[in-house]
Amino acid sequence: MNLADLTDQDPVFRLKGNMLAITVLELARNDLALLDRQLAEKVAKAPNFFNDTPVLLGLEHLAEADAELDLGTLLDICHRHGLLALGARACRPGDIAAAEELGLPLLPPASGRERPLAEPVEPATPEPALAAPAEAAQPAEPEVKPTLVITRPVRGGQQIYAHGGDLVVLSAVSPGAELIADGNIHVYGPLRGRVLAGAKGNAEARIFCQQLTAELLSIAGRYKVAEDLRRSPQWGKAVQVSLSGDVLNITRL
Repeated sequence: MNLADLTDQDPVFRLKGNMLAITVLELARNDLALLDRQLAEKVAKAPNFFNDTPVLLGLEHLAEADAELDLGTLLDICHRHGLLALGARACRPGDIAAAEELGLPLLPPASGRERPLAEPVEPATPEPALAAPAEAAQPAEPEVKPTLVITRPVRGGQQIYAHGGDLVVLSAVSPGAELIADGNIHVYGPLRGRVLAGAKGNAEARIFCQQLTAELLSIAGRYKVAEDLRRSPQWGKAVQVSLSGDVLNITRL
């Protein structure tokens, strides 16, 4: 056996499992013109969140009586708005045939654990101030929301949202669970789900956790998924996550 034969026997690939969180773009009806306009509105609110975002096309809820879907146009709309279609779920024979013709992988129906995704938005540009009247009204005191504290484990499929404030979880967060807060998020147990801090555009928000094994981390619409997080030397450790420009910084606690 020569050297070339030995080289040929060395494995050049590995098959690995991965808990990658994927956003589902689910169509309620076949109206691609309206979809184009509505996606444009959402992208305008959080352009960084829609930057090469992987999505799964959910076509299984389209009615049989609905018109035939132009899947090629749908893919063009997704691409134009920064969405990368990785596959599709479909029930109608025409949709299945179109996906196969375009080489789009077909996936099985939803597991029933999906939840609507809270949308991070960019801070709005303030409008020019109008001239103040002679006797300006006293500005209202900003409303301070209390910190939301969760003492029980957060199970897969659950979504917890701390509106206007911080979120503290004193237990474990399971895969498939989702934590959302307009402020900071603290997790004092293993973190295996999705975490979105600064959901309304607060770039100063931070994420703190005792064990980083998350499916997704996001601050003000900038995010990293598990595949990226596993490359960090801080994976599995106690960390804090902050935003610097458009980059998530992960440092040891």
